Amino acid sequence: MALSFTHSRALQKRAESLIPGGVDSPVRAFRSVGGDPPFVERAQGAYLYDADGNRFLDYFGSWGPMILGHAHPAVVDAVQKAAANGTSFGASTAAEAELASLVVQAVPSIEMLRFVSSGTEAVMSAIRLARAFTGRKFILKFEGCYHGHSDALLVKAGSGVATLGIPGSAGVPEETVQFTLALPFNDLSAVEEAFRLHAGQIACIIIEPVVGNAGTILPAPGYLEALRAITEREGALLIFDEVMTGFRLSLGGAQEIFHIKPDLTTLGKIIGGGLPVGAFGGRREIMQMLAPLGPVYQAGTLSGNPLAMAAGIATVSHLIAERETVYAHLAETTRQIAVGVAREAKAAGVPLSVNWMGSMVTWFFTEKNVIDFDTASTSDMARFGKFHRAMLERGIWLPPSQYEAAFVSAAHGEAEVDYTISAARKVFSELL
Repeated sequence: MALSFTHSRALQKRAESLIPGGVDSPVRAFRSVGGDPPFVERAQGAYLYDADGNRFLDYFGSWGPMILGHAHPAVVDAVQKAAANGTSFGASTAAEAELASLVVQAVPSIEMLRFVSSGTEAVMSAIRLARAFTGRKFILKFEGCYHGHSDALLVKAGSGVATLGIPGSAGVPEETVQFTLALPFNDLSAVEEAFRLHAGQIACIIIEPVVGNAGTILPAPGYLEALRAITEREGALLIFDEVMTGFRLSLGGAQEIFHIKPDLTTLGKIIGGGLPVGAFGGRREIMQMLAPLGPVYQAGTLSGNPLAMAAGIATVSHLIAERETVYAHLAETTRQIAVGVAREAKAAGVPLSVNWMGSMVTWFFTEKNVIDFDTASTSDMARFGKFHRAMLERGIWLPPSQYEAAFVSAAHGEAEVDYTISAARKVFSELL
C-alpha cells in the first residue's frame, strides 16, 4: 500500500509561498530525487514521523548530529532543565567550559577551542586564524569537500551545490575565490605541484579527512599522513574539518583513527546534541591569537548558547561513558547495512559501489571504485532517484542526494538492519 503524503504536500505548497523553494536549506529539497519532502512532526529513536502519520526509518539523522538517536532521554532532560533557567543570556556560563573540557579530553589535538553556532562559522573562523598565524593568503581545499557556505569555500564544494548542478554560487565575486585552490581528493602530486607554484604563499590545507559531502569517500593509505608531512615542511597549517566526522567515526574523530594531529580542527553536529553548535580549536599558540587575547577578531551573540551547551554536554558525556559499546555497535550495525544492501544490488545485477567507515555509509550507483569527486560523479543519478523514492515508499528515508553520506545511530538495531536489507532487495528488483 502506497504511503499518503497529502498533508506534507499542502505544507510544502504553503512553505514555497513564503520560503525560497519551501526549504531553509537546499539539501532538504527533493529536486534530484523527485516528489515532495515529508514534513516531520516528531522523532523518536531511529524513526521520523510526518504530518500524514507515516513512520520512516531515518538514515540522515539531522545530517549527522543524532548519533544517539532522536529524543534521547538524557539530552531532552538536559535541554528542558536549561530552558527553565532561560534560553539565552549573551553572557558566559559554566556550561561552556564544561563542554570545552569534554571536547579537549576526547580530541588530543585540541588544546583550546571556541564555540560558534554553526560549522560554517567554525570553518570561516579557522581559515581566518590560519591566514593570520602564517601571514599567507592562499588556502587549499579539495573537490567535493564542503566546508560551509562562506564565499571563499564554495568552490567545487560537492553536496548541495553538486546535487543542484551548481558549479559554485552566484553572488561570489571572482576576487573572493582567487586565493582558493581546489584540487582532486586523494591526489598527492597535485598538492605538491600547488605548493611548488605558490611557494611560501599557502596558509593552510583544509580537508574533510573522510569526505561526507560528496558521499562517503575514504582517504587512500598514507594520504593524510603525507598532507601532514607536506604542511609541516612548507610552514602551512593542516585543518581537519571534522564537523561531520568528529565524535562520529570515533570519540576522537577521524584524527584518532588515522593517528594524525592537525593544527586546527573544526567541529559541529554531534557536539550540539541536535542544537546549533560549531567549534574550532587546536594548538594553544594559534588559538591565543583570537580576540580578546590577540588580533584576530571573531564574535557571535549566541555562541555558547546554554541550551546547545546542555545538549552537547549530555551527548558527549554519554559517548565518553559508553565509548566502547556505543562505537562498536555503530560500526557493526553500519557494516551489516552497507554490505547487506550492496549484496542485494549485486544479486539483482544493479551496478553499485559502497563506501563506509564508522557510522557513515554511501551507496554509489556506479561500477567504479569511488575515490574522489570525479568517480562519485559517474553515479547514475536517475537510478539513485528511483532508489530513493522506492525506499521512501517503504518507510526508509535516505539522504535525498547521491552526494550525501547516510548516518546510522545507536538506536538502529537488528530489526532496522533486517528491514533495510529486505526493502532494498525488493527495490533493486524493480530498478532493472
